[in-house]
This record gives sequence, C-alpha cells and structure tokens, in this order.
Amino acid sequence: MVWSGPNPLSMLECMLRRLTTLWRLVTMIFFPLLRLFALPWRKNERPEVNEEKEAPTFPESVVEFECEGQHEAASGKRAASFDSEPFRYKRLKYEEEDEEEEFDSKEYRVEPTDELYCGYDSTWETEQDQESSFRNSRRPAASRYYKFSRFENAARDMQNYRHNYPNQTKIQHWKQQASDDKPNLNFYIGQTRTLPDGVHIKDFHNEWHGEYDTLEYVHTYIQWLFPLQEPGMNFEATPLTKEEINEFLKSSTAKENLLKSYKLMLDFYGIELCDAKTGEVKRAWNWSDRFHNLDSHTHNNLRITRILKCLGTLGYRHYQAPLVRFFLEETLVNGELPHVKDSVLNYFLFAVLDKRQRRNLIKFAFLNYDCKDEFVWCPKKIQKLWSKSPRQMSDKKDAPSVEFLSVRSEAQHV
Repeated sequence: MVWSGPNPLSMLECMLRRLTTLWRLVTMIFFPLLRLFALPWRKNERPEVNEEKEAPTFPESVVEFECEGQHEAASGKRAASFDSEPFRYKRLKYEEEDEEEEFDSKEYRVEPTDELYCGYDSTWETEQDQESSFRNSRRPAASRYYKFSRFENAARDMQNYRHNYPNQTKIQHWKQQASDDKPNLNFYIGQTRTLPDGVHIKDFHNEWHGEYDTLEYVHTYIQWLFPLQEPGMNFEATPLTKEEINEFLKSSTAKENLLKSYKLMLDFYGIELCDAKTGEVKRAWNWSDRFHNLDSHTHNNLRITRILKCLGTLGYRHYQAPLVRFFLEETLVNGELPHVKDSVLNYFLFAVLDKRQRRNLIKFAFLNYDCKDEFVWCPKKIQKLWSKSPRQMSDKKDAPSVEFLSVRSEAQHV
C-alpha cells in the first residue's frame, strides 16, 4: 500500500515558516511598542553606565529596513529617524576623512610581534612596506585562538591574489602551449563556447537565468563565467593570462557580458544589483529560499570568492566592497547564513583590493562581532584602539553605506 497522505516534512516546514513569520511580526510590532511604553519608567531607574561600552539598540523593523537597501525613490518615504539623510551622509564624509588619518597614524602600524599579527595580511602595511610587501614567511599560529590558523591559511591565498599572482610563471608558460591562446576572452566576446559543455555566453544569460538546479549541480561553468589567473576544478577551462586581462578591460562587449553573468549569479544567491554604477546590492524578492540553498551548499562559498576575485581583476573592483558589506550585514547583524559567516570573514573580506575599504569593512565586522575575544581578523593592537575609541558606537550606528563604500574605490589602494 502506497502512502498518499501529506508529507510530514512539508507540514513541519510549513509550520516552521508560519512560526517564523509570527515571530517577525511580534518583534516588529510588539517589542518596539513595549520598549516605547517602558521607556518613561526605565528613565528614572536606569543605573549609570559607561557609554563607550554600551551598544545602542534599535527596533527590529529599522534594522530590517536598512539591510534590505531600500532607497527614498523606491520606498516613497523614510522613517522619521532618517529624515536628515543628506546631513547624515555629509557627516559621514568628514568622519571617513578623519578615519583615513586615523588609519595612517603611527598607532595603526603593526609589528610581527603584535598579538594576532598575520604575515600574509597586507591590510595594515604602510606605503613603504608595500614596496616589498609579498611575504613568504609564516609565523606560528596563535594557539589559543582556534580560528586564527584557518585565517592565516586563507590570508596566504588572498594575498597572492591581491598582489597579482607574483609566482605565476609556471601557469603562464603552460597556458601559452594551448591551441587557443585567449580562450576566456574569446568566450566572453561570443566567439567560442565553454568546454566541456559547449555553452555560448548568450545561452548562459538567456537560458540559465533562474535555472537554480542547473546552476547548483553543474560545476563546470563557474571557471568560464568568472575566470581567474589560477586554475580551477574544470581542467578544460584555462587560467587568465595578462594579455587576456588587458584586452578584456578594453572590450565593452566582454565587460557588459561579465556584468550580466554577475547578475545571473546574484539572482541565484537571492541578491539583486540595485545600482549598476556603485555596485550596491540588496535582498531579492526570493531571498529566503535562495539563502537556504546558499547556507546548505557550502561549495558556493568558493564560488563567491571566485566571483569577488574576478570582479577585481576584470574591471569591477568597485563592486567588491558593496557585496562584502552585504554579507557582513546578513551574517553578523541579521543572523542569516551561519555556514557562510566564516568564509565572509576569512575570504570575501580579504578579496577587496581597495585597502581603505578593506580596513573599513574589518572595523565594521569587529564592531558587529558578538564574541570579540574570538575576533582574529586583525591584530589585537588595532582591536583595542577600536574598543577604546569614543566614536565606536557612532561608527556602529552610522557606518558608511555600501554606496558610500563604493565611491571610495577611486583610491585604488592595494
């Protein structure tokens, strides 16, 4: 006898979704009202606190409103607390200039003897250090920080990328032996197809968009859509050469197709590009289901790292910081994507080529990281400076938006 009744798993999943929706309604409506009515009573009873250590609290609805990237033009109106938006961004501009001076001060110089110093992380190097910054020496990992060893291994890979693959001669020599000396460029301008699947670039954009099962379970296309100067798992896709990069950057057709490929993959992850000029992104309409897929298939973390590297190499480096900021907000602020969080901190963040943006993102991550004793992604010396800073809470509240971060990409610091 074949069971034809309702699927217990489906019923359970439906029940969980309804409970989640109910909880969001409670947190968005009931808790803010409760906090509002309780405020007059608590005002007189509240003990003295250290304002530097107490984090501000916001209604859940305001946090969700911010993270979904709504604009004035799209929403039609802002909440009352955001009425002075132009003034806020003007103030942020001056704060950002002050922060540049802060990062350049002697206090922010680190030494190999500093706790949680990573020899492969060039984020805190001075301009003088940067001239000979590619380091191949490795200090022993800090044993009492169990996350540090993994970060150090990741930092070696990301430094190799940020410094444009200084040890790439073997790959370049092997690549020159291929029959097609520009396979990645020729694919992107529509002259050739992928190997081994034989897919044209237009077929990806027209036929693969929204085909989530295909995008999830086929593993041979990602090296073609987002080529790098390093080999991948598809041995029939070849690494980029310096010559291909130079010609790619001069080709409007290739760059337009890369932008379409980026939008294709953003949709697959439940993300939408809402400003093609700045690279600002927000949750797509189907973000909940797509986030579930992303969090349960961790090989996508490798794909996103590849995408970020490719953006930096092929003309869209100003798109890097907005995407990383989006993932930092979703993982550290909104509590989404728990299985993506470590990759965001170890890899995504350190793919950002602009040094000042990378520093700002690390600071944002530190201020929003719950267990600060476990934060290993910058030296303890710098963490202590941020912890003591009187602007810490205002930085957390008024942290630069992804749009503001993308404007800073003109600095082009590595």
